[in-house]
Amino acid sequence: MVEEKKENPMMQIVLDKVTLNIGIGASEDRYENASAILQRLTNHKPTMAKAKARKPEFGIKKDQVIGAYVTLRKKDAEEMLKEAFDAVDNKIKRSAIAGNSINFGVNEYIYFSGIKYDPKIGMLGLNINATFTRKGKRVEERRRKRGKMSNRHKTIKPEELEKYISQKYGVKIIEEEQA
Repeated sequence: MVEEKKENPMMQIVLDKVTLNIGIGASEDRYENASAILQRLTNHKPTMAKAKARKPEFGIKKDQVIGAYVTLRKKDAEEMLKEAFDAVDNKIKRSAIAGNSINFGVNEYIYFSGIKYDPKIGMLGLNINATFTRKGKRVEERRRKRGKMSNRHKTIKPEELEKYISQKYGVKIIEEEQA
């Protein structure tokens, strides 16, 4: 009798967090518009992204507001990721997958369903970064009785991540020429 090889339940891939980011550059007056869009999309209060260093070639000073971002976890992250994939027609480039994350952009916020164009805000695009992990990550991050995770358990191969998002979210991975 041949036994089937069971999959280890701890090796399952799970969504850790989704971060939405709008960069505004050196013009701080656009921060209000960017934060309004993120508030409308996520129903969470956005955080200011400040410059860590001075970049005179771009007209950026240290601690100047250069963007707005929101980090979502658990159920909110799952729902936002589904909406974000819908906004890009469930297609992402293979180069968008790096490490344990997927990073892609939405050209204009009106691509999200249920969001209408606001002339006061204008057109702004945003960047979406979804970070994935495996079950058991908390063991390495907790304060008491901290343990170690092996590199094999920590690292998610791009092929595994491609398979996971295509099965769970129905996303098609496309090559660079097709984009």
